[in-house]
Amino acid sequence: MRGRKPKPTALKLVDGNPGKRPIRGAEPKPPTALPTCPAHLSPTAKTEWRRLARILNEIGLLTQIDRTVLAAYCQAYGRWVGAERRLAETPPLLKTPAGYVQVSPWITISNKQVELMTRLMAELGLTPSARSRLAIQLPNGPKPWDFKISFK
Repeated sequence: MRGRKPKPTALKLVDGNPGKRPIRGAEPKPPTALPTCPAHLSPTAKTEWRRLARILNEIGLLTQIDRTVLAAYCQAYGRWVGAERRLAETPPLLKTPAGYVQVSPWITISNKQVELMTRLMAELGLTPSARSRLAIQLPNGPKPWDFKISFK
C-alpha cells in the first residue's frame, strides 16, 4: 500500500472531514472483549501484557483483533529488557579472537527491539503523539469501566 495510512472514519467525522471526500463508514467493528494473553510470550512479556491489556481495552483501544499487535509489542519489550540486563553485565565493546574490537551484540538486539517497540507503540496509542489525537472522557470520576473515547 502506498501513501499515508488511511484515517479512521471516526477521526474524519470529528475533524469535520476537511478533505470533503466521501466517507465510507463501513469499517469493521471488532468485538470489544479483552483478548487473552498468548501462552508463548516470555515471562517479562506476560507481565507487560498484564500491565497494558486491561487499560487499553477499557479505554477502547484494544479489541480481540488487536491481540497479535499487542503480543508483538510485549514480546519485543521482553527481549529488550533481556538485552538490557545482559548489557549491564557485559562491556559495550568486545574483543574478537582475531583481536578486533566490536560492539556488543546485546546493544544491537536492544536497539532493534526499541525500534520495533516504537513502531508498535504508535499503532497502540502508547506514545504521547499518538495519544494527542485522542480524548478520553471520565464521567463522574475515574472508573475504568466508564471510559469513553472520542477522537479530536
